[in-house]
Amino acid sequence: MFVLPPPPKFPTGSPAYAAALLQLRENNLDTHNTLKFPTGEEYAFTTGEGTYTLREDIHLATPPPHPSEVPILNPNPLSTSPVAVTAGVKLSLCTIKYGSDSVPGLYGKTSGNMSLSESRSMAEDSLAECDERDSLSEHGSGSGTSRSGVSDVKSLSGTTLSQSVSSTFGSLQDGMAEINGNNTLSSALANAGPSPVNKDSRRRKPKNNLAKSNSSFISRINPHEHLAKRLSERHSEDLYFFANLNRSFNWMDYASPTLKHEPLAKILFTKAHPISHDVNQLTKSSQHMDVVIGFSSNDIMWYEPMTTKYNRLNKNGCINSSAVPDIRWIPGSENLFMAGHMDGALIIYDKEMEDSKFADELQNGVLPETSKLETRDGFQVIKSIYSSQRSLKSNPVAYWKVSRKAITAFAFSPDCRHVAVVSEDGYMRIIDVLKEKLVDVYCSYYGGFLCVCWSPDGRYILTGGQDDLVSIWSFVSKTLVARCQGHQSFVTSVAFDPWRCDERVYRFGSVGEDCRLCLWDFSVKSLHRPRGTTHRGSVSSYYSSNTKNLSDRQSLQSFRTRSNSSVVAVEDEEAYHPIAAKASIPILPPVLCKQVDPDPLSSLHFREDCIITTCNKGHIRTWNRPHVRSTDGIVDKGPVFQP
Repeated sequence: MFVLPPPPKFPTGSPAYAAALLQLRENNLDTHNTLKFPTGEEYAFTTGEGTYTLREDIHLATPPPHPSEVPILNPNPLSTSPVAVTAGVKLSLCTIKYGSDSVPGLYGKTSGNMSLSESRSMAEDSLAECDERDSLSEHGSGSGTSRSGVSDVKSLSGTTLSQSVSSTFGSLQDGMAEINGNNTLSSALANAGPSPVNKDSRRRKPKNNLAKSNSSFISRINPHEHLAKRLSERHSEDLYFFANLNRSFNWMDYASPTLKHEPLAKILFTKAHPISHDVNQLTKSSQHMDVVIGFSSNDIMWYEPMTTKYNRLNKNGCINSSAVPDIRWIPGSENLFMAGHMDGALIIYDKEMEDSKFADELQNGVLPETSKLETRDGFQVIKSIYSSQRSLKSNPVAYWKVSRKAITAFAFSPDCRHVAVVSEDGYMRIIDVLKEKLVDVYCSYYGGFLCVCWSPDGRYILTGGQDDLVSIWSFVSKTLVARCQGHQSFVTSVAFDPWRCDERVYRFGSVGEDCRLCLWDFSVKSLHRPRGTTHRGSVSSYYSSNTKNLSDRQSLQSFRTRSNSSVVAVEDEEAYHPIAAKASIPILPPVLCKQVDPDPLSSLHFREDCIITTCNKGHIRTWNRPHVRSTDGIVDKGPVFQP
């Protein structure tokens, strides 16, 4: 028997509703961030390398609702009305170093004047050295070359990484021209590739001024009263970070010892919530930063904080009408960035281009005549990066249909050739960016994926999601290596710790909605043999062999019917990998599992001197690393991954 839900307690025309709305408008006061330095045993945790202690806790103030937002009184729990897309606090870090000719990076330092040929030769030499010292048992694969024919090189830092991407999008255009047989491909890739870095005075900046904007999209901006003075106070290293909370977006100076909780600028939006953002590591300088922000209202903003100017892209959903849960600059590109939308589309934008009415053309079936709707292994290329439509100078640069459900996260490989995309349908897809081809598809143990990242050397991929597991996937041998059990709720963020990774042992961490931080040490040699398997020999040789002899022999039909989630049609069944039986996969226990916040955690970041965690309620906590003093008096901060 169907029972109608009860009516609201206060109708919209009642005096109580009017009084609540009036009170909301009168009390629309923004509060200030707070900075605390908690101490005690509950604010520390111990691992094999020592004790991590809480350095500080920044609590971002939750902005009040906008007066135009209608208050919800006594919400009906049976209501099916759509709820606004929100996200926990996410950080985008930007480090600017002074007094050094080298470019800062995570995995080493390289001269900024290196040519592309020198960069490629260094990558080849690094790969050769890696192949010589890596054995089958150490890495679980017999080759240092990926199946796409591109060397599985170690990650390069700073300018070397950008030059590697430049060669990827620029120098490889001849080879791609041979593949496609298109004489105009070279000019198309020249436009699609990253433009050279100009001086700050010549670099194009956004047009609109935030302080003088009369747009209904922006509520107001609160710059610091001593912004010019704060920016003029330079240190040997300036660390800025950007953080979102509810409808606010904060730009903060993390290098300041006592004023880091005071925003250099705080933007409040009318109804849209910023749920993803990223800083361009190529164009950053002491006078300029490029920040791109994705919103719950399908809008995208290109923001330059130094000049408080912005440009608005995908306005009113002219290209895609769904929210943007993840957005990232294409590594090494000055203008191009990629956005994942909640309708399953992966789109490449150019920050300096005008938008076209692509959504209307796509809905009406009227696509640009130079673009073709192609289906390659179920991966739809609606607009290709090689389309001559790029000559019109309008967004989107490329439009790919990846999934029928929301894209939750994506990450570029260290060589910038592939991108790993995870979505709510429970699949991780590996896409070759240059060939615009689906390479591999892996499925979760249960539910959807929420986060993904690559190892510093590009050999492994981490995923976390609604199955409360962290999964380790081998990119080279195309198999699930291990499942990591330690969380009791959804895993929301995973990341490798490059300062505690070497050629044999990988340190990575994860946070989840159970408020826990888990640290893991992964080595193929240390994995135990799963119970229920009859394979003889070491686990490393077991995973370096042809793993299709185990669970991958399951039929594709049974794989497709494992759940009600949508599955795209395939032409190449080898690209799809079924669920591996639980008994056939090793279980990796954590080296640490600690509740570090009273609220669900949303992101995790590793730095040389600390670990940073954030939660859904606005807490940004910094945990000092243990400093072990060696016999010669030098502070040892752990091994650093070197290519």
